[in-house]
Amino acid sequence: MTLTNLTRVGLALALLAGVAGVAGLPLARNAMAAPLKAVDILAKADAIRNPQTSFVVDVALTAYENNQQTDSTLVTTHSRKETENGQFLSLVHIDQPVRDEGKLLLRNGNILWFYDPASKASVRLSPRQRLLGNASNGDVVTANFALDYAVELAGEEEVVDGDRKSRPAYRLTLASQSEITPYHAITLWVDRNNHRPLKGQFFAQSGRLLKVAWYRGWEPVLGETRPTEVIIADGFDPKKVTVMKMSNYRPQDLPPSWFSNSWLPHFRKQ
Repeated sequence: MTLTNLTRVGLALALLAGVAGVAGLPLARNAMAAPLKAVDILAKADAIRNPQTSFVVDVALTAYENNQQTDSTLVTTHSRKETENGQFLSLVHIDQPVRDEGKLLLRNGNILWFYDPASKASVRLSPRQRLLGNASNGDVVTANFALDYAVELAGEEEVVDGDRKSRPAYRLTLASQSEITPYHAITLWVDRNNHRPLKGQFFAQSGRLLKVAWYRGWEPVLGETRPTEVIIADGFDPKKVTVMKMSNYRPQDLPPSWFSNSWLPHFRKQ
């Protein structure tokens, strides 16, 4: 059964309220199982979050406060995986609202560019700047965490997933090692059985919790079961919730020329 947006907001509040009851309970480890390295666990989770090929996806973001919708935007993200280092080049076209239609975000290496067709100007942008609600610019730009963050395995424990079910999970701690990252640190829970990302806590350099996110809406997409929805609760005010919904994934051979700042004035959405 598909949840309404209002139910999703209530779900985020319920998840926050119920976290203490389950998260943190240690798991017994199978002594016969060969331990996985933290970077391998994270790489497996990355491969589930993002198709590891060139692709295009539509992303709808809706912000709520006190159960009332406050804003929304639609974007189309074009991502090309670099063969040299395995990271993504990413071009985001803003489709709605009309006042922002045609504006572009470009990640090329360690630089994030913003292009406004009205002024025909490109400026460097912080990936940590908010795009809408609790979602930052960096949240709609495709990236493999394992290439942007140093990672350690902090433990194994039960965690409540986005469907309010208790799951056995690896708890990973990620520390930024690139200026392009939208967060200074992340705590990420990854399902121990299938390496699906379940939940993330995202922190500022000061150590302050910025947001909590749950991955859900699991569907078969481009050869893998992937999350098609992320519920993001504000780290300061849990009544502020942003829902990020991904749809219409399609493989597409994207030319390298698209991902150059000098080419942005020539981009036309297809």
